[in-house]
Amino acid sequence: MSLGARRVQQLAQLGRFAQSGGMDDGIGRTQLERDEMDPARAAALAAVLGQVFDPAAPLPPFAHQVYFWQALPAPLLGRDGHPARGGFIPDLGLPRRMWAGGRLEFLAPLMAGRVAEKTTVIEAVTRKAGRSGPLGFVTLRHEIRQGGAHCLTEWQDLVYRADPQPGTPPPEAPQAPAGGEVMRRRFSTVDLFRYSALTFNGHRIHYDRDYAREVEGYGGLVVHGPLLAQWLMLIAAKRLGRLGRFTFRGVSAALDFEELRFCQDGALLWVAGPDGRLCLSAEAG
Repeated sequence: MSLGARRVQQLAQLGRFAQSGGMDDGIGRTQLERDEMDPARAAALAAVLGQVFDPAAPLPPFAHQVYFWQALPAPLLGRDGHPARGGFIPDLGLPRRMWAGGRLEFLAPLMAGRVAEKTTVIEAVTRKAGRSGPLGFVTLRHEIRQGGAHCLTEWQDLVYRADPQPGTPPPEAPQAPAGGEVMRRRFSTVDLFRYSALTFNGHRIHYDRDYAREVEGYGGLVVHGPLLAQWLMLIAAKRLGRLGRFTFRGVSAALDFEELRFCQDGALLWVAGPDGRLCLSAEAG
């Protein structure tokens, strides 16, 4: 398919996409969840991260990802293992979902074994035409409270895409900065399985290699963006002290067979692939 014909097809897709609902579909929609913050989950996360769990210490940054599960029966799941399109998040008419990035403000410690409440609000829904086709973006704001204290605010950015067109090459990722290496890490299929289980994330790109390759067009299993961000937060907290803020953005998919470099330069952190491409960028404060 020529570039011009592909662009016409993308614009037609975007037109159908725009007709699927108003630009503000779902904005302001709110849900409340409650979790007893079982210490066993925090202990399991510590094992996955190679740490020792101390039930008397505050949870490490981003550990709340193993709580507030959205546990739905199989008939309510989509083809990718996520909850089916629609429901709390509006159906944007695009089948592929990824966690594009997020921003966090850490206000007070979260503790395991104490009840917490999470309020989620749909803050923004936007659409645009990208190089690979129509894109949809949803921003969720999560606020977590425990013992009457506001402990954490998180903005979660989700991106929705069309299926890749056969023969369409993936966009070229930018190169990561040189230097700054703190550690190297390769994530096994067991690592991906255990993190998916802990976060109750059924997305098949993390454990179903055939689906990841043949349906979503990846070169292998995809390492969870939040898992990469979790490691960068641990590095930042160890080197910079207690985190007040953290921002991260996914740039290109990191795959299970790759040895990844985790890097830091002051408040800036990033994950690089073996070919030097930038996989995830972050800033701590």
